[in-house]
Amino acid sequence: MALVALVVVGGATRVMEAGLACPDWPLCFGSLLPGSKMNAQVFLEWFHRLDAFLIGITLLVQLLLSLIWRAQLPRWLPWFYSFLVLLVLIQGGLGALTVVNLLQSGIVTAHLALALTLVAAMSGLTQRLLATNDVPSPLWWRFMSGGCLIAVFGQSLLGARMATTWAAQRCLNQGQACHWLALHRTSAIPITAFLLLFVITSLFAGEWSRSQWRFLLVVSLLSATQITLGVITLRLGLQQPWITISHQLVATLLVACLAALSCRSLAGTQSSLPLIPKESRLETCHG
Repeated sequence: MALVALVVVGGATRVMEAGLACPDWPLCFGSLLPGSKMNAQVFLEWFHRLDAFLIGITLLVQLLLSLIWRAQLPRWLPWFYSFLVLLVLIQGGLGALTVVNLLQSGIVTAHLALALTLVAAMSGLTQRLLATNDVPSPLWWRFMSGGCLIAVFGQSLLGARMATTWAAQRCLNQGQACHWLALHRTSAIPITAFLLLFVITSLFAGEWSRSQWRFLLVVSLLSATQITLGVITLRLGLQQPWITISHQLVATLLVACLAALSCRSLAGTQSSLPLIPKESRLETCHG
C-alpha cells in the first residue's frame, strides 16, 4: 500500500504543480519538517519524500531479516530484496535529479517507471511467497498475463510522458502536441482488447484459470474504470485534479493486479509442505 501511495502522491504532486514546492533535496527548506513553510503543495512534496524514505527503510529491514533467516527462506529472496533496495536508491537519485533539473520530462517519466516497477515487483513477490509449491502456472497464462502487464506498464509511461510535457493541456487549449494525446487514446483500444481476451480465455480455458475469477473480475473492473476516468478527464478538459489522480491510481492498481496474476502458481496459496518438517525430532504418533 505504501508503494501505491507513493505513486499516487507523486501523481498528485505533479497535478497540483507541487514538484518544486521544496526547492532543495533531501531536506525541505533546509529542515526535516518545514512547519512555517507548510501548505498544501509543500505537504504533498514533503509527504512524497517521507513515504519514499519509509519504503526504503522497510525494504532494508526486510533484506536484513532475509539474510538472518536465509536458511529457512528461498535462496533467491535476499538477492531479490537487494535488487529492490537498489531500485529504491536509484529512485531516490532520480527524485533528486527531478528537483535539481526542474522537473525535466524524461527524468520524471523514469521516476514513475521505477515506482511502477517496484509496485509490480512487490506484488509478484507476495504471490511467490504465498505459493509454497514449485508448480508454475500454464505457459499461455504467463504469456498473456505478462503481455497484459507490459502493455499496461507501457501505456502508463506513455500517459506520464504526455502529462510531464503538458501535451494534453496544450492540445486542448492551443491545438499543439496533439500527437501524444492521440497516441495515448489510440493505444488504449488494443490494450483493452488484449485484457478482455485474457479474461475471456481464462474463464473458458480450464478449471484452474477459471478459479482465478476474483482476480479476473478485478482486472475487468479496473480496466472499465480506467477507460471511464480517461474519457471524463478529457471531457472536463483536465480541470478536475482528483479525476486525473484517480486515473493514475487505477493504473497503478492494474499494474499490481496483473503482476500478481503473472506470478500465480497452479495451487494458488495452498501449501504443499509436509506438516512435520524433515528436521523435526518428533516421532510419528499412531493411535
